[in-house]
Amino acid sequence: MAGGGFSDDKGGKRAHLYEYKITGYFIFACVVAAMGGSLFGYDLGVSGGVTSMDDFLKEFFPKVYRRKHAHLKETDYCKYDNQILTLFTSSLYFAALVSTFGASHVTRNKGRRASILCGAVSFFLGAILNAFAKNIAMLIVGRCLLGVGIGFGNQAVPLYLSEMAPAKVRGAVNQLFQLTTCLGILIANFINYATDKIHPWGWRLSLGLATVPATVMFIGGLFLPETPNSLVEQGKLQEARQVLEKIRGTTKVDAEFADLKDASDAARAIKDPFRNLLKRKNRPQLVIAALGIPAFQQLTGMNSILFYAPVIFQSLGFGSGASLYSSAITSGALVLATFISMAFVDKFGRRAFFLEAGVEMICVLVAVAVTLALKFGEGEELPKGIGIFLVVIICIFVVAYGRSWGPLGWLVPSELFPLETRSAGQSMVVCVNMIFTALIAQCFLVSLCHLKYGIFLLFAGLIFIMSCFIFFLLPETKQVPIEEIYLLWQNHWFWKRYCTPEENERGLDAKSLPPI
Repeated sequence: MAGGGFSDDKGGKRAHLYEYKITGYFIFACVVAAMGGSLFGYDLGVSGGVTSMDDFLKEFFPKVYRRKHAHLKETDYCKYDNQILTLFTSSLYFAALVSTFGASHVTRNKGRRASILCGAVSFFLGAILNAFAKNIAMLIVGRCLLGVGIGFGNQAVPLYLSEMAPAKVRGAVNQLFQLTTCLGILIANFINYATDKIHPWGWRLSLGLATVPATVMFIGGLFLPETPNSLVEQGKLQEARQVLEKIRGTTKVDAEFADLKDASDAARAIKDPFRNLLKRKNRPQLVIAALGIPAFQQLTGMNSILFYAPVIFQSLGFGSGASLYSSAITSGALVLATFISMAFVDKFGRRAFFLEAGVEMICVLVAVAVTLALKFGEGEELPKGIGIFLVVIICIFVVAYGRSWGPLGWLVPSELFPLETRSAGQSMVVCVNMIFTALIAQCFLVSLCHLKYGIFLLFAGLIFIMSCFIFFLLPETKQVPIEEIYLLWQNHWFWKRYCTPEENERGLDAKSLPPI
C-alpha cells in the first residue's frame, strides 16, 4: 500500500511530502516488538487465576483458603479480602513504576530495542523464581522482577511502534501492543483453566509459562532494527536514513528525515528531559499524556475486573472452573474489541472512540451495581439467569474498554510527546499507570468488601469525569505525523495560551493545521 503521509491542509510544512509503502520488513519489526504486550497481558491474566486456585491458596494463604471454603456456597463480597494476597499482585506494579525511570535512561541513550531486550530478560528471571517459589518472599521477589520487565517493556514498546509507523496507520500499528496484551490475557485464562485441574502444582505451571513470551520477545528482539527517530537522536544519521528507507519501502524519505533531524536538534539541546517536561510549553503533554490518560485508564475499573475476574465470578457464586471459564470469555471479548479499534481508529479518530465507549461503560457499570444491589450479598447463590446476565454485560463493558481506554491509553500518550521529552514522558506514563494499577490492585478487593455494589457506581462516576476531560482537552491526533503533533496545541481553544508559535523552538507554522 503506497501513499503520501498527508494532504496539504492537515500537516506542517513537510507532512504532505511523506511517502511510504507497507513492507514485510516493517511488519516483521512491529509484530516482534509488539510481543512486549504479551508479557503484560499474560501476567494480567495469570495472576488473578492463580490467586483463586485452591492449591496455591493452601500453600501460601491458608487463612484465605479456609475462609473461601467456609463460605463456598455463598456470594460473599469479602471472601478474598487479604492484603498480603493482593500484595502478590500489586508488588509487580510497584516494581514497574520504579524501574521505568531506569528504562527511560536506557531508551533515550541506548535505544528502544535495548529496553525491549532488558525487559525480556528480567521477566524471564521473575517467571522462573515464581514457578519454583517456596515461600511468600520468593513470590514477591519474583513478582518484582516481572515488574521490572514490564516497566522496561511498557516504556519502550509503545514508543517503538509509534515511531516506526507512518502517520496514516499509526493508530492501528500502535494497537498491536494492546492486541498482544489481550491475547496474553486470553491465553493465560485458558492455561489457568487447564492447570487448575493439575494437583498440587498446576499453579506453578501457570506462573512458569510466563518464560515463553519472554523468550520469544528476547530472541525476536535480537533481530529488531532500531527506530530511525532513536538513531537520529543518537547521532547515527546514515544508519537512520537506511532504516527509514527500508521500513518505508522507498528512497523518497527526504521530508520525513528532515523532520526527524529537526526534532533531534531540539532534543539534543535538552540536558534534563524530565525538567523540560515541566516547562510551560509542555503543559498539554504533562497534563494529558503523562498524568491524565494513564491515571484514568486504571480508574475505569477494567484492570480490576481483569486482575480478579476469576475471584469476582467465584464471589458471585460461580464454581472455580466456571469462574476461570467466564474469565476466558471476557478475555476473548477484549481481543475482539482490539481488532475493532485497530480497524477503525485511524478512520474515526481517537476522540470518538473515547467518548462513545465512555457512555457505554457508564451504562454497564450502573446496570451491574443495580443488579448486585438487588440480588447479591444476602448469603445466597445467584440465580443462573442473573449470573449469565452479569457475564454478558461485563463482556459489553470489556468490548467498550477494549476499543477505547485500553489501546488508546497507550497510543495517545506515545503520540503526544516531542522527541526531546519522549523517553522521559513515556516513563511518566508508565509510572503513573503503574501507580494507579498497583493502588487499584491493592484496594479493589477491600473496597469490594466495604463498598459492595457501590464500587461500580464509583467507577461509573470516574468514567463520566474522564470523558469530560477528553472532550474538552484532547485534540484529534489521527493521521498527524508524530513529529508535528505539537502544532495541534497552538490551535486548541485552551492549550494555545501555553503553546504560542513564538515559544516553539522549531519555528514551524501551525496555521496549516485546522482549528481544534
